[in-house]
Amino acid sequence: MPLPSDLAPPASPSLQLRAHRSIDDIAVQAPQSLRALVRGDEIFLVVLAAVLGASAGLIVVAMNQATQLAHEILYQLPAGARLSAQTRLPPILALTIPGAGGLCVGLLAAGLARWAPRRTVDPIEANALYGGKMSMRDSLVVVCQTLLSNGVGASVGLEAGYTQIGSAVGSRLGRAFRVRRADLRLLVGCGAAAAIASAFNAPLTGAFYAFELVIGTYSLATLAPVVVASISAVMVQRFILGDEPGYDIPTPPGLVTADFLPVIVLGVLCAAAGIAIMYGVTLTEQAFSRSRVALWARPAIGGLVLGGLACVTPAVLGAGHGALRGALTQELPLATLLLLLLLKAAASAISIGSGFRGGLFFASLFLGAMLGKAFAAIMLLVWPVPVFPDAVFGLIGMSGMAVAIIGGPLTMTFLALESTGSLPLTVAVLAAAVVSSLTVRRTFGYSFATWRFHLRGESIRSAVDVGWIRNLTVGRMMRQDVRPVGVMTTLSAFRRQYPLGSVARVIAVDERDRYAGIVWVADAHAAKEDVTRVGEILHHARAVLTPQMTVREAATLFETAEADALAVVDGVDSLRVLGLLTEQYALRRYSEELERRRRDLSGE
Repeated sequence: MPLPSDLAPPASPSLQLRAHRSIDDIAVQAPQSLRALVRGDEIFLVVLAAVLGASAGLIVVAMNQATQLAHEILYQLPAGARLSAQTRLPPILALTIPGAGGLCVGLLAAGLARWAPRRTVDPIEANALYGGKMSMRDSLVVVCQTLLSNGVGASVGLEAGYTQIGSAVGSRLGRAFRVRRADLRLLVGCGAAAAIASAFNAPLTGAFYAFELVIGTYSLATLAPVVVASISAVMVQRFILGDEPGYDIPTPPGLVTADFLPVIVLGVLCAAAGIAIMYGVTLTEQAFSRSRVALWARPAIGGLVLGGLACVTPAVLGAGHGALRGALTQELPLATLLLLLLLKAAASAISIGSGFRGGLFFASLFLGAMLGKAFAAIMLLVWPVPVFPDAVFGLIGMSGMAVAIIGGPLTMTFLALESTGSLPLTVAVLAAAVVSSLTVRRTFGYSFATWRFHLRGESIRSAVDVGWIRNLTVGRMMRQDVRPVGVMTTLSAFRRQYPLGSVARVIAVDERDRYAGIVWVADAHAAKEDVTRVGEILHHARAVLTPQMTVREAATLFETAEADALAVVDGVDSLRVLGLLTEQYALRRYSEELERRRRDLSGE
């Protein structure tokens, strides 16, 4: 099946399209009998999801071990020691390793910009616009950049790399089995679910990450493959590394109505802080872009600044796993909490803004924990009787901040449940997550991923499949068998050529074969005697469609022009007539596609 003409991202459509086609051409195809089983029976699709989950679990474990080994070698750490959990580092290492690593990252980015100038499609964008099609080669590049960035201590998480490669493996498997568009999007979500589940040792968290952020919806048809992929990944991770313990913090035995007031306030604070952090990352990126610093040198400068922050506290380095676990269980003064919050936020903005590759998933958890514990310390100054222990507020803030930046309130709620096993605490986390999500949606409208899409000019705000709308273009729906008439044609000649009942409308062109308007055959036959030329009874002379317009844009133009049919021209300047499209046909095709998507969502 040929790829849609607008499959490529806007930045370099021809290059991206060629990349997708070349990958499809060389992709190994599964035997026809296996392809038929997967396409015909959802049980075999679940089996494929299990294989995908196990593969993603192995990849996540390998990535974790690689970065941990890099930290131990580069920063001279004891075996198993976490970089961010260190109390101090030798200044020479804290300064030189991020700076030298940034130089390597910058040189790699400059080389890619020159020899492979393609923008990588991430899982959310792939599912929203391209029907789940992802490039394995580009995803491997992202993984290498993420490993290098995190390995030298940049304040970025590996979760973006996890989901990128997990989803890319799902996309490759789906194309190898030639699954349908809906199933390919589902396998991309299964890959992301498996990656997050393995990263956090939390299958429910991984599953709902896929539902909320990568697939964009939940249905009974998608439940089994996603959950099986998550469980398979966690089983592989536990088989290799063992069952890692959750957070050992005192949890409340129950909640009363008054307990929810500080939780709601903390949720609003998390939303405000999350929006500020997203703006901070964007402003830092813009500052580096507007500077005269070469592309290859920007991460090196960012690494040196990051090294300066690491001399204050190594907690700003890496994703922050060690620092988060220690900060949740230790009693820290308010000044220290606020300092950690500001330094980690600055480190994350500098790392991503200067060109290091990675995400804000785990950084948002660390920042939220610091904000929650700081909120608890401030509450003690106002109200000496604590509502919850500060570690509980830290966990609530952790989830609220992650919801504000990453999205997915149920994802973060299940992360709290699987990390602590406390149902009352999970209820409090859910309340904060809902408040944070609602506040961000009402005041800002984007998560970090969709905010970056917005900055690139994309209009998507979730992974819900809207790519079919872009594929359903005017050029694909128009009638091409049109025979225009000249505007100087006499009405008597027109009536002889087009008697009543032959056609409803005819396109008219001027002396240079440029579109002039539409002639209604009934109007031509009912015209008064003083009307002699076709050009005197034209309609919609200034309203035209172009082949690139989507069905939604065409419907808007039909409504604005109050027309039931419009001409399709090659451009608003040349106005060469290509065809005709009626409003009735466009809306019918739109309704058919909507019904098809509804059936896909419901599993019918």
